[in-house]
Amino acid sequence: MNYYIRMPQKSVSILFILLYSIFINGQSGPDFNILLDKAFQKLYQDPDDCINYSQSLLISDQNIEHKIILHNIISQAYAMKGDYVQSVNVSTQKEVYEEKDKLSYFMQVFGDYDLADQYQNLDLYDQSQRIISNLLANKKLLTSDDPKLKITVAELYQLQAINFGINRNYPLAIENIKKSNQYIDTHNEENRIISTENKIFHSSYLLKQNKLEEAKKSIESVIIDLEKKQDQPFLSALAYENFSKYYFLKEDYNKAVENLEKGLTKIDKLPYNYLKAKIYESLSKNYFALHDDEKYYEYNKLYAELKAKLDSNNKEGIRYIIKLVETNQNKNIEFQKQNEQKKIWTLASVFLLIITLSVIYYLIETRRKKDLKKQFEFFAKQKNRTQTTPIYSPGHTVEVVQTEKIPENNKLSKEKEFEILQKLNEWEKSDLYLNKNMSLSTLSAQMGINTKYLSEVINNSKGKNFNGYINELRINHIAHLLKTNPTYLNYKVSYLAEFSGFSSHSAFTTVFKSVTGMSPNAYIQEISKNRVS
Repeated sequence: MNYYIRMPQKSVSILFILLYSIFINGQSGPDFNILLDKAFQKLYQDPDDCINYSQSLLISDQNIEHKIILHNIISQAYAMKGDYVQSVNVSTQKEVYEEKDKLSYFMQVFGDYDLADQYQNLDLYDQSQRIISNLLANKKLLTSDDPKLKITVAELYQLQAINFGINRNYPLAIENIKKSNQYIDTHNEENRIISTENKIFHSSYLLKQNKLEEAKKSIESVIIDLEKKQDQPFLSALAYENFSKYYFLKEDYNKAVENLEKGLTKIDKLPYNYLKAKIYESLSKNYFALHDDEKYYEYNKLYAELKAKLDSNNKEGIRYIIKLVETNQNKNIEFQKQNEQKKIWTLASVFLLIITLSVIYYLIETRRKKDLKKQFEFFAKQKNRTQTTPIYSPGHTVEVVQTEKIPENNKLSKEKEFEILQKLNEWEKSDLYLNKNMSLSTLSAQMGINTKYLSEVINNSKGKNFNGYINELRINHIAHLLKTNPTYLNYKVSYLAEFSGFSSHSAFTTVFKSVTGMSPNAYIQEISKNRVS
């Protein structure tokens, strides 16, 4: 199958928590700063513990901005669990505290940042990127010497990098990671964690660009540092999951599995469900490559079950955030927009875009599942195919048999239908269907069979018309050659199309996708990747 490994999604906002302690220093005693620091630490150690701890602080603290911070921590803890419904729900609850005209400039920036992060958690990357771009266009924010605003910019560039990574624009993703690093210092825990995350993301983008050794060096240093501290299981698991990709690309599947299992051990008893799903998926791919069917089915089942749960929660989260947009139509979601008319148009556009993306997401998922099923069925058929048909030669002569004349008004008998079907099965073992000029009348002449009856048998027994029948034979033929003869993997798709008897490259690609569930290039990459030296 086409193992597309999605770039690690930023499922947690870590912008505000510790740096805000600088902002409120002098307004509150050191006790809250200490408690806030502890809540932040728990976010990366155990989301459930973080939620319980932060909720206990909410009960006793009456400061409105403190409550906003704590609600944000709780919301992000739910996001790290993959519970996007609760994440959006908690984020909605904090709206009752917000009076933007009374909040500081930093808190206004954070409000827009938080919304961008919520969009990204729900895979609504366009909305997230639009908000981030607006914020990063603000010179006041980019040139501020305020530590809490500088770390805000670092987080915004990190989110922007992830959005570019999702869209496979890896050079721009790396460029934004470098910009993020420029705003990071080493004065607190939050800066250290952002720096570590940036290194992990950077190494992943290097792998995507096939810069394997550079990526390996980067991720190894991260793992060594995390193993010394032993206090960030989430980051450790994410680092090991990324390191496994290096070995997967090197086709050292045993080493890849070893790193994935190390990562899984870090979070096995913790509810980091999105990251667990990624590790389950990677384990299933590596065991598939190792031909360990038992382990493959075990982890593929775990992945499928958890992914279904996360997808369902994701869709519900999108509905929640749509409701949030609807109920806040008269509020300024992006505080820089001063014109009331622009605000209304922005909200309406966001609402319509979310609905459109939801429909597109559903259609893509439906098509993807159909293609995946088709791929499994096709590979199963290919696995059972042992006969390699001879290569078609343009000079091959064809014996034309006198067509048996059958009265057109006679109904085709069962005996005659069986006879025609037997001839078709024998003909399929030849290479004559590779002839570009092959047609129903040509085949009828070769077999000496009335075209009407030949067409009827093909439709009834093969379940498709003549063109569909011939094209499927051609695709099965070339797919089998690609799988069994590595020489064909080096040929251009245009040559494979001509060799298979297709009139054009585009026609070949279209039929290939309809038969196998994947494009010719994807099939070639999959065969090449899974060949064991």
